[in-house]
Order: sequence, then structure tokens, then C-alpha cells
Amino acid sequence: MWSKLALLIIKNRRLLVGLLAVITVFMAWKAKDVEMTYDFAQVVSPDDPDMVYFQEFKKTFGEDGNVLVLGMQDSSVYKLGNFNELRILTDTLGKVQGVSGVLSVTKLIQLTKDTAGQRFAATPIFRTFPQTQKELDSLMQIVNRQEFYKGQLISPATGATLLALTVDPKYLNSSRRQAVMQDILGHAERFTQKTGIKLHYAGLPYVRSTMTSKVASEMKFFLMLAALVTSVTLLVFFRTWSAVVFPLLIVGVAVIWCVGTIVLLGYKITLLTGLIPSILIVIGIPNCTYLLSRYHYDYRISGNQVLAMVRVVRKIGLVTLMNNTATATGFFVFCFTNIAILYQFGWVATISIFAAFFISIILIPIVFTYLPPPTPKQLEHLDAKPLTKLLEFFDYLVLERRGFVYGTAIVLCALGALGASRLQSVAYMVDDLPKNSSVNADLKFFEQHFNGIMPLEIVIDTGKKRGILKLKNLERIDRLENYLRTQPVLTSPISIVTFLKASTQAFYNGDPAYYRLPDNSERNFILSYLARSQGKEGSGMDSKLLRSFTDSTGQKARISLKIADIGSRNLDTLLLNKIEPKIKEIFNGTGMEVKMTGTTILFTKGNEYIIGTLRNSLIHAFGLVGLIVLVLFRSIRSVFFTLLPNFVTLLLTAGLMGYFGIALKPATALIFCIALGIDGDNSIHLLAKFRQEMATNGRRVRAAISTTLSEAGTSMIYTSIVLFVGFSIFAFSEFGGTKALGLLMSASLLITNFSNLILLPALLVTFEHGKEETIDRALIQHYDDQYHEEDDDLELNLDKMTVQPRLSRSADSNNPGANI
Repeated sequence: MWSKLALLIIKNRRLLVGLLAVITVFMAWKAKDVEMTYDFAQVVSPDDPDMVYFQEFKKTFGEDGNVLVLGMQDSSVYKLGNFNELRILTDTLGKVQGVSGVLSVTKLIQLTKDTAGQRFAATPIFRTFPQTQKELDSLMQIVNRQEFYKGQLISPATGATLLALTVDPKYLNSSRRQAVMQDILGHAERFTQKTGIKLHYAGLPYVRSTMTSKVASEMKFFLMLAALVTSVTLLVFFRTWSAVVFPLLIVGVAVIWCVGTIVLLGYKITLLTGLIPSILIVIGIPNCTYLLSRYHYDYRISGNQVLAMVRVVRKIGLVTLMNNTATATGFFVFCFTNIAILYQFGWVATISIFAAFFISIILIPIVFTYLPPPTPKQLEHLDAKPLTKLLEFFDYLVLERRGFVYGTAIVLCALGALGASRLQSVAYMVDDLPKNSSVNADLKFFEQHFNGIMPLEIVIDTGKKRGILKLKNLERIDRLENYLRTQPVLTSPISIVTFLKASTQAFYNGDPAYYRLPDNSERNFILSYLARSQGKEGSGMDSKLLRSFTDSTGQKARISLKIADIGSRNLDTLLLNKIEPKIKEIFNGTGMEVKMTGTTILFTKGNEYIIGTLRNSLIHAFGLVGLIVLVLFRSIRSVFFTLLPNFVTLLLTAGLMGYFGIALKPATALIFCIALGIDGDNSIHLLAKFRQEMATNGRRVRAAISTTLSEAGTSMIYTSIVLFVGFSIFAFSEFGGTKALGLLMSASLLITNFSNLILLPALLVTFEHGKEETIDRALIQHYDDQYHEEDDDLELNLDKMTVQPRLSRSADSNNPGANI
């Protein structure tokens, strides 16, 4: 079949090139519509109970992660000129399209008691802008008396202040977010230029916008870098520009198809799918390397381009497909998850890997039968002495020092297991950004002055309408809030309780000593004042304000806090060991339900959820690789020979992570599935060659191993070098997870040479006794020396083909039948 396929490809070169060109143009046309996703936190299954509850929370109370904050710590901001600039900045930001609200010191309101109307009025503290420094200082004294804002807009300990912007969710979750952010940052930068006051930025809109921009820029950067390093590697190997330009052209077509596939499937670019084009270059180039290396080998034997290409497709077409299938398996297992970001990553990567294979198996024979044949200089890489010496050393270890090989493997596995035992699973909201990035630096600013900026919500459900307004329930909420204030990683809470405390303070003419809940004698007066305040024109006290604290029935209330980015492990300790026990202590037996939610909890849970899913995916990957080997070789022992070395590779990789303190998180957990697919590729390659050699040399194991290492080892090492160099580029990423992915994948590729070129052959020598097994030979007929009769027939057929004239007549005279 593969012989016929090879001839079909070569006979119909123009038609196939035209077909591929049409598909590529279509994919490029679709690729222009690719978009970035703007929500990296949605990593929890939509059916997860916590996710379902969070969605209900947002329907009731609105978004919790749409606040962007600008902070500053500079006493000069309270100088009249700078304060005026702050007022201008606040007013300007409020007019930015996509910003639904701005709160800053210059726009603070205070509740005042209207005795005549028996209601509260919300009046701006800065009704008219102060004209003198003395007037400003006087108004700031009023600001500092507002207990409600302490720890929210102004840090009582350090005097730092912030502006809080609410971004419209319609802009927050669309491509318009970038334009909004650019406007905001542009106005903020002009403020800094005028006043010299440094601004710090934080909040999920800012973090997500920054990550989105970096993902887009890194995607372009890694595409160029991957193309560069693979070009250099190919040039070193093959010493001809044709072996550089055309493989890059082939993987370039595959990348266009990949991006077009993302659009056709209705997906968007995420932190993971943004890596696929670069990974595709890294994985696609070895396909070309493998085919070209074999083409050079066969051309040196036959001296005929077409015959060499037919042999390449016939002999290694199927095994290359199987190798790509094994590689794709490492990605395909993610398709079994119900986490959108992983599911999409798995499908796009799997489809793209197979597309890259079919593009290369079609274009390599077409392109290189059109080009002049390789020169003797270009074939010198087949006899590279360093590589030959290395393979001879491997052969010596396998045949003469297997005890040393097994002992080394056992020691390395013990060390790997020890290192793996040190692995920790920790996730942070800005985990992927470098520690010295401006985002992390600004985050530390807000954690230092305001205890944190990441959203955390607590919902109290009394189970009864207007149950929240009962004094006993308010007192219980107050007890919980007082406890929350003792936690150094939490900001002061905001809730119906703090609002009522502010109302009590207003009832007593703004005296800070009365910032407390009303007692039984005061409650009815204050609630009646509040009731009359709602909906009054100019009062600023409409029902929308209260709905931000309670639901429309008064049954549920929220406590809004901000938390430092303390990591998933510390967050679990805080929630499970501190806050939840306090909640039980306060609310047990009351019939009230208290539940914690929010973007921060969902994000950290999502990371742990992904890691747990990846563990299952790794098991599936082992099963699928084993199944591929079983179908290919129909031998249980072959499954064992494949999986054991790959298990060793993964164990040593996990050990390196433990020793170097690389945490287990989504990006690093991906390594194991991807590495298993690539390592399985190498194992299948070596086993296929070994089985063929066993069938041709009288089932003499030692001779078969020596031949396998000398012939298959060359292309395996070439492939490993290309992959090693390719994955190394990710070490230049600004994202910590992507950087770790590159470093660990590179390390894994070095380890797999030990596993597949030393340990696997040693196992074959020890446990393979040359006994006949039922093997489907049709599946392993892809190497030289087996079907000479078929080659003779092919040569006869080639002699009958029409030769088309070509520019290089001298090359054609030496290569009859090369052009069809």
C-alpha cells in the first residue's frame, strides 16, 4: 500500500501541490480571524458545584473580578496642585468607554443626617474643589473621619491611597478590553508625568490584560525563534539550504493549518493553545529530519531520487505515522477532560500533529524529487564519526555491561523517586509571570499597604426573606467580620454590616466613635431613615446600592474582601483551618448557610483540578501508547519493553522537578503526558527496527541489537537533538510555567536517550530469546534489506516512466527517472 501511495504522490505532484495550496490559502483566510481569550481563570468544570454556585453568585450580586485599581503612596498627592491632577484623572477615567464607575478620594461621599426629612443623604465631601491648601487639609480631615473607607481607599497605617475602577463586563470579556486598558494606562501615565507620582496597577482586569498581551507577543517570538534554531540545526545536519528552507516551509504550512483549525473549531488563543504553533515546529521538523535522513541513506544506495523516495515512503511511512500517533497520544488524552482550556489544547494539538505528518509525507517526496540530488558532501552526515563512536559505546554497554546499565537505572530511579516525593502542588493567581515583573511588584505594593487585591466573597443565606436585617443575624455577621480583620492577608470586609455601621455613625453626626451596629433602641430609627433615603432624588441612596450588599429579598448578604496572592496551599489552610471553623462556631444551629466563593477560590481550585485531571490523563496516555504498541507488534512483551523505559524517563523528570523546587502546576504537569508521547515515539521506532532485524538475520538477538543501534540510533539521536534544541527555546519565556515546560522537556529528551538507546536494548537482550512470536509483518516492513524483489519491480516501473527535462541536465543524466 505504501509503495502505491509513494508512486501516487510522485505521479500527481502538481495536483497535490495545488490542492495543498488551496487548503492553505483557505486556512490562512480563516486564521486572520483568530482571537485571544480574555478569561484564563475558567479552568474548573462547568458542572463543578463550586462553579455552579459562583455563577449563581454573579447573577445575584454581579461580577467580583471586574475592578481595576491604581495605587500610590506619596504624600505630595495631598498638595493642592497634585490633588487637582488626581481629580482630573478620576473624572477623565470615569469617561473612558468601558469604565462603568470610578471611586477615589476626590469623589468620596459621606452619609449625612437630614433631621427634617428623617433620612440620610449621600453628599460628596468635595462638592466644590478646594481653592487653598488649608481648605484641602480641612476636607481631608473629614475624609479621615469616614471609618467606612479605612483600609479600602486609604491605608490607615501607611497613608497609601488608590483609585478603584469598575470595568463593564461586556468590555472585560471581549477584545475591546485591550483598548480600554490602553486608554486607562495612557491617562495614568500622563498623570505620573505631570505630578511625578508613581502609580501601581493591580486587579484581575489588569492581570488578564497583561497576560493576554504577553501570550500574543510570545506566540510570535517563539514562532520566529523556533524557526531560527531549527534552521541552524538542520543546516548543521544536512549542510544544504534546501534541507532548511523546505522543511520550514512545510511546518509553516502546518502552522497556518493549526491557527485555521483553532478558528474553525470556534476556539480562541489561550496560554496553552498559544504554544501549539511553536510546539508544532519543534515536532514537525523531526518528521522532516527523519524522512530526509532516510532519503539520503536510500539515495546513497540506489543513486536514484525517485526510487529512494519510494523506499522512504514504503519503509518508514507507516512507522512515522505510528510515531506521530504516539506523540499525538500525549496531547489527545486531554480531549477526555471537561476542562475547556485542556480540551481545546488537546484537540488542536492532536489534529495539528496529524496534519503536519500528512503535509510532510506528501511534500517531502514532491519537493526533493524536483530538486537536484544530494551531493556527496551533503551525505557526509550519515558517517559522522562522533555519532558513530557514541552508538558504538551504547552497543558496548548493552551487550557487555548490562549489569552496570541496570544498576545505574535502579540508582537513578531511587534518586528520582526521592526527588518526586518532594514535589509540591502550588498555584498562584500570577504564578506564570516572572517574580521581577511589574505586575508582581505592583501586587506586592497592594499586599503591603492594603493586604491584598484578589477578590474573595462570603455569602450568608438566612433562609428567610428580610432575614439579614434581624439584629441577631447582623451581630453574627459582625463577629465573623471582626475575626476576618485579624487575618493579615485579608482586607477589611465590606458588607451590609459595614454599611449599617456607617449609617449609625451618620446618625450621630459623623462621630467615628459611633461606627458600630445600631442597638435595639436605634435599629428602627436608622432603618426608617434608610428606607426614606432609597429612591429620593439627589440622595444617592437608591436600591442599587443596597443590592450590592444583599439580594432583592433581603435573604442573602455578601461579605466582600480582598486577599493577598498567597498560593493555593496557604489559601486552603486559611479557608479550611481558620475561616470555616470560625463560621461553624458562629453560625452552627442558626439554620443559616455560609459559603465562600469568588474568582480567587475558583482559580486556585481550577489549577488543582487540572493537576488531578492530568494525573488521570497520564494513565490514559500510558494505556493508549501501550495499545498502539500492542496493535503494531501484537506482543505483550513489546508493551512492557516500551512502557518501562518511558516510566523511568518520567520518574527521573519528576525527580528533577522535586530537587530543583519546580512546583507541580498545570504547565509543568503537561510535561509528563507530552514527554510520554514523544518517548513512546522513540521506543516504537527502535522496536520496529529491532523486529525487522530479528526477522532478517535468523532471530539472533545480539546481532539484531547492534544493527538496530547503528541504523535506527542515528535518526533517533538526530530527532532528539532537534527536539531538545526546539523545546529549549521555551526557557526564554516570561511565563514561569512555560519556561519550566521548556527546561523539563529538554531534560526529558536527554533522559530518553538513556532509556531508549541503552536501557530498552539491554532489556531486549536480556528478555528477548529469539523465540518466534506472532507478529504482523506487514506492519513492520519499512526498512531496507527485506523485499528486494519489490525494489526490483519498482526499478523496472521507474524505467518506464516519462522523464521531463529539467534545468540541471547533468544531474538528470546521473539520475534517470528522477522526474516524472
